[in-house]
Amino acid sequence: MNWLEKLLGESQVNLLRILRRSQQTITSLAARMGLTDNAVRTHIATLRRNGLVTEAGTQRDTGGKPARMYDLSRQGEELFPKAYSTILSELIGQIEARDGKEKVVELLRAVGVHASKGVPRPEEPGARVAAAADALRSLGADIDISRTDTGWRLQGYGCPLSAVTEKRPSVCSLAHALVSEVTQQPVIECCDHTGRPRCAFEILASQQPAG
Repeated sequence: MNWLEKLLGESQVNLLRILRRSQQTITSLAARMGLTDNAVRTHIATLRRNGLVTEAGTQRDTGGKPARMYDLSRQGEELFPKAYSTILSELIGQIEARDGKEKVVELLRAVGVHASKGVPRPEEPGARVAAAADALRSLGADIDISRTDTGWRLQGYGCPLSAVTEKRPSVCSLAHALVSEVTQQPVIECCDHTGRPRCAFEILASQQPAG
């Protein structure tokens, strides 16, 4: 049993796999899974509540009352294994081998700067730090903010790119650039790349934020 089945149960995972292939009605799902319509409705209700399944119109060629169609949501699709981390790690390795580590950091920082666009830039420095933390959370980080003698600390409990950062710590330069752009303050990366990687950044309140 894989982690997804442990989390959702075998029946709900099988239901998601069927919907990944094509839209289905309650009746067609029940027939394919060997369950009653009511049992499937219960699973569908749970999966919809969790944002993993969505309604997709109606099937009108049933000869009776139109039947609701269901589909896998984008959030549901993201539950299935992806090769993102492997591809990203290999891509960084290829760029580093061809152009050197400095070029990798330059490119990742450019991505971080781009990712910061659209993030609010409040006037008050502390509000900018909070905006930077929210931006990291939107990428999948779990971040706490604390005051320090020199400014603030963003402490992560995990890393949105943890599958890559242990072998490619240069990836942290992406988040570093994002935090720097949003806060407009000097930022020191203090990430833990060992075991289960955790993000951490020290923000120094030694400059006024730029306009």
